[in-house]
Amino acid sequence: MIGYIVKKIIGSKNDREVRRLRPLVARINALEAELQKVPDEVLRQKTTAWKEEISKIQDNEELARRLNEILPEAFAVVKNACRRLCGTEIIVREHPLTWEMIPFDVQLIGGYALHSGRISEMATAKAKRWWRRCRFTSTP
Repeated sequence: MIGYIVKKIIGSKNDREVRRLRPLVARINALEAELQKVPDEVLRQKTTAWKEEISKIQDNEELARRLNEILPEAFAVVKNACRRLCGTEIIVREHPLTWEMIPFDVQLIGGYALHSGRISEMATAKAKRWWRRCRFTSTP
């Protein structure tokens, strides 16, 4: 009973982790909103510059540090690219498909979990409920 009350007040470990990542998601969304004003070529230039820079880094710790630095902007670029693709037709396994996917906030958190070497489990439900259902698990 006491454990239940404590969990309700301070939340589970998972709830605290999701709450800790909300500022990261807000930063990604703010950066993505700014990217909506720039031409496609700017996104291409950013990814090309990151590829060149990262390919030159030999030290794993330095590489991890740099990837963490660019993560919010990189996620914003991906989200913006998805937004730009909306309504276009792409071919998937030789079948036409209209692109209608922009990552939800909880999917950004799931991407961060994968980036940090963990597994994210998301139950299928309405987007508003996904935020609470995102689960983090450390990998061995």
